[in-house]
Amino acid sequence: MAASKVRPHNLNCFTCQSRDRTEWCVLSEDELELLDRGRVTKEFMPGEVVFHEGDDCNGVYCLESGLVGVRKTNADGNSILLHLDSPGDTMGYRAFLAGEEYQASAEALEPSRVCLIDAATVRSLLAHNPALGLRYLKRVSRNLGAAEEKILHNATLSVRARFAHLLTVLVDRYAPSKEQNPIEFELPLSRHDLASMIGTTPESMSRTIAKIEQDGIAIFSGRKVIIPELNNLVQEFEPEHFV
Repeated sequence: MAASKVRPHNLNCFTCQSRDRTEWCVLSEDELELLDRGRVTKEFMPGEVVFHEGDDCNGVYCLESGLVGVRKTNADGNSILLHLDSPGDTMGYRAFLAGEEYQASAEALEPSRVCLIDAATVRSLLAHNPALGLRYLKRVSRNLGAAEEKILHNATLSVRARFAHLLTVLVDRYAPSKEQNPIEFELPLSRHDLASMIGTTPESMSRTIAKIEQDGIAIFSGRKVIIPELNNLVQEFEPEHFV
């Protein structure tokens, strides 16, 4: 596997198109200058690892472009895909805030450009800008809520309903157009990763896909997905959901 590359370019934190979607949007110009000096930007090809589970935390990572999957290894040595990070997402911040090692690995799923902000820079910015710390607190709270929602889904929804819900999330993120049926898009994940994201086996995932195709809810060809009617997909999980 080729090593990631430090990419020479003229982009900086002032011109980054993803910055407004990050915690760093609250920084002043002087603080942005400090952030820019404290970053190293690298490019990763699919399959390359941004950081490994168990590595010492040397800062936080900002995804400028591409797609990254966050994985954890279970007791049997299997890789479980926990969630996806898109441009504007910050990775590794929980390990940084907790003062611990990275608790999961981050792997590029498509060509990605990632900025590492070194730990000293992050500490300095947090010390001088309370709004930045509040932004991170809100992100932790949102992610905790999402984790609780996932636990609820895994405990109360069928595999079919969980997969339908995941498909709607992927449609929202990756479908070029969601305004008109049918909806077509490319899955960013393998079927093995799809299975791990909804807490089932690849075999059960294959059976579920076959049944959904048979019922006309979605059509799969490799990673290409066609959804004839989005409302029919949504109805697969909404009746089973409760608060």
